[in-house]
Amino acid sequence: MKLQFKKDELLNGINIVSKAIPSRTTMSILECILIDTNNNEIKLTGNDMELGIETKVQGSILEHGKIALEAKLFYEIIRKLPDGESPVTITSDNQFNTVIECENAVFNIQGHDGEEFSYLPYIEREKYICLSQFSLKEAIRQTIFSISLNDSNKMMGGELLEVKDNTLKFVSLDGHRISIRNIKLKDHYEDQKVIVPGKTLSEISKILTGDNEKEVLIFFSKNHVLFEFEDTMVVSRLIEGEYFKIDHMLSSDYETKVTINKKDFMDNIDRAMILIRDSDRKPIILNVEDNNVNMKVKSSFGSMNANAMAYKTGTDIMIAFNPKFLLDALRVIDDEDVTLYMMNPKSPCFIKDEEENYIYLILPVNFISE
Repeated sequence: MKLQFKKDELLNGINIVSKAIPSRTTMSILECILIDTNNNEIKLTGNDMELGIETKVQGSILEHGKIALEAKLFYEIIRKLPDGESPVTITSDNQFNTVIECENAVFNIQGHDGEEFSYLPYIEREKYICLSQFSLKEAIRQTIFSISLNDSNKMMGGELLEVKDNTLKFVSLDGHRISIRNIKLKDHYEDQKVIVPGKTLSEISKILTGDNEKEVLIFFSKNHVLFEFEDTMVVSRLIEGEYFKIDHMLSSDYETKVTINKKDFMDNIDRAMILIRDSDRKPIILNVEDNNVNMKVKSSFGSMNANAMAYKTGTDIMIAFNPKFLLDALRVIDDEDVTLYMMNPKSPCFIKDEEENYIYLILPVNFISE
């Protein structure tokens, strides 16, 4: 095999597929990137058997072939080759000895037989939806933070993607909060419901350009989901099982509705967090009265008290939250003002817009009023 590339294009391809290389594995072939020239295209592939990524790279095929190269070594070599217009040439022989050269830099490394590499599973392209890269990237950004990092519950480590008619719903939760994002699709599609691992969505988000004019096709099968965009395919195994029934957790009832400027709200919570350490677990206490929200926190480091103007309907309320959970939700909301719906100090608080394009449920915490 003999190929030539522009350094930047090859490096970008390596970066994309490296997201599917496992950090630890007993199978050395999984630590590799496959280079394959099938169908007169140069494709790079990474596959950890749960998540697989394939991308096309522009280059010249001087001799056809395939080889698997150790991903970290391959990346470091290409990254440190000379910048400029000089081509990167990769040559390998029948014993998988590989030469990588650019200008006066020449590396000789040992590759692996490409035939040993596990190809991505074949996905039928029947059940699918289409949306913009921007919409997908935004939906992931606005929900991914509330998946659970605790491996003991796989369901909480993934996100529900539910298609109903012309709406795609993303749902994530971790036992203390729920994030929901609804996206209107241009067309009407067959109902689907799958649970996608959080790692898959996180890695896809890093690859997407976020261009509103470029589309993503999402194909569904029984055990896998395929994301296809531009020159890249991402195939992921789904999390099996029934997702949590969240409908009964959602309520439109409230005793207190308060609308507040998002920046003012965030700034005060941010200041309060200066006094809070993870080991403290001190809450921020909100006292909603008339057209004012008083925010206070007291820890071993000191105390803070702040006020922000707000528009309230309903009853006064004093309620406390983990401040990080409030901030996480507020950071991904693009509206200038946000509206909180509360029933009592023990019931969940909802942050949502009128159309319910987004809904954030946050459980309050116990506090001692002083």
